[in-house]
Amino acid sequence: MSPEPGPEARLRLGYGTNGLTDLRLDDALALLADLGYDGVGLTLDHMHLDPLAPELAARTRQVGKKLGELGLGVTIETGARYVLDPRRKHGPSLLDPDPDGRAARTALLTTAVQVAEDLGAHAVHCFSGITPAGMSPDTAWKRLEESLAPVLDAAATAGIPIAIEPEPGHLLATLADFHQLRGLLGDPEPLGLTLDIGHCQCLEDLRPADCIRDAGPWLRHVQIEDMRRGIHEHLPFGDGEIDFPPVLRALAATGYQGLTVVELPRHSHAGPELARASIEFLRAKGAPAC
Repeated sequence: MSPEPGPEARLRLGYGTNGLTDLRLDDALALLADLGYDGVGLTLDHMHLDPLAPELAARTRQVGKKLGELGLGVTIETGARYVLDPRRKHGPSLLDPDPDGRAARTALLTTAVQVAEDLGAHAVHCFSGITPAGMSPDTAWKRLEESLAPVLDAAATAGIPIAIEPEPGHLLATLADFHQLRGLLGDPEPLGLTLDIGHCQCLEDLRPADCIRDAGPWLRHVQIEDMRRGIHEHLPFGDGEIDFPPVLRALAATGYQGLTVVELPRHSHAGPELARASIEFLRAKGAPAC
């Protein structure tokens, strides 16, 4: 049995703005603070701190001021669906056949590192992307290495970890794939892991709590939601199959200090209510109140 978390291991709960896209950013942040969240997973997108619009530095300072007023921590997420290409979901990726496309994704992640530094964020989240049709695995891994190199350099300079997420269907889909990338890159200090608890339930061989224990040394960001085995669908808590008390105990036992962010990107239509229900659920299952 996992040890009960002590006061020093209290989980810091957040909610992702990709699940609050029907709210203005200031309203979303105020909602989360009122509900008792410790922070926010801020997705850089056209409706919430657009990374491609003019005067990003000034707008970032305004967001930082608001976060400070509300006492919210932040992690920067880069999973916006159409921020780079209005016709291709998550395109272009770090694996794109077009060098200009890969460069655009690398530039977005480098910008995200700067935003994270300006906001005092604890990590920048990213993912590999889907292997393009006809591309060999060797070529895909090589492109991922090359595309990430400038991002990791920027992260090292800024002191901000890059937390890559194993994503079902992507080149980097599992914890084993994360370790393969670490090996290919020579285990660089800035490279860490985003662990999505639902993805563990969906496709990993181990139970989610065991995934957490194995991933503990590399955890830099955590996303949490419910999910069913073999079905990549982010679900509100209680609608899936995950047993959450062992998950929360395992997270606390790792000593992880970052945010554990509720990830419900397809539920913005009910965002405020789900934000309330989610924190109540996690507290009832063992996450201490702040």
